[in-house]
Amino acid sequence: MTYDFPSAPSVGVPMKPAQASQAARDLLALRRSAGKRALNSPGPAPAQLDRLLEIAARVPDHRRLGPWRFIVFEGDAREHFNQAAVNIQTHEDPDASHQMLADTASYFSRAPVVIAVISSPDTAHKTPVWEQQLSAGAVCLNLLLAANASGWAGCWLTEWIAYSRGINALLNLSDTERVAGYIYLGTATEPPQERMRPDIDGKIRRWTPVGEERQ
Repeated sequence: MTYDFPSAPSVGVPMKPAQASQAARDLLALRRSAGKRALNSPGPAPAQLDRLLEIAARVPDHRRLGPWRFIVFEGDAREHFNQAAVNIQTHEDPDASHQMLADTASYFSRAPVVIAVISSPDTAHKTPVWEQQLSAGAVCLNLLLAANASGWAGCWLTEWIAYSRGINALLNLSDTERVAGYIYLGTATEPPQERMRPDIDGKIRRWTPVGEERQ
């Protein structure tokens, strides 16, 4: 892939408040995650991935706290994680079936690059933790969009490894940190199909003051 992003301007340089782009509208309107079993090599090279993560971090972030961080899994590190996760699952869930353990043993083998986006809020700061966690969620989506715009397929998953105390310890998370998502990036082995979407009309309500009727 030879796609690149423009460099960020210096701090304080005026920027456009909006940038009309048909390509961006196409990307957003037709965005689709790849299937978790439909990713393969190649994936972003380390330098390309670093640039994607830099772009992913350009999200709303109240008071500029940067309440998130990244853990990258590439190469042999993926298999080491898989085996450690199987051991943790066996300890945390003695009733885990052979199939469940086999699935876990292949989790990070599903893509050449996996990024754990860690929600890392400053709980002592006056900015509400919920706002900081929302910023971490925005990073997950922004990373997917940056990757898609660069020609990479990807998906955002959680699964049990996002909610396990043992996995949190393995990743050296603090008591206030949690996994916002695992982002799998690579090359799609088959095209994803469009899926059912919510009825947007049923999700929209325009507020009016009590007692007033809409004209």
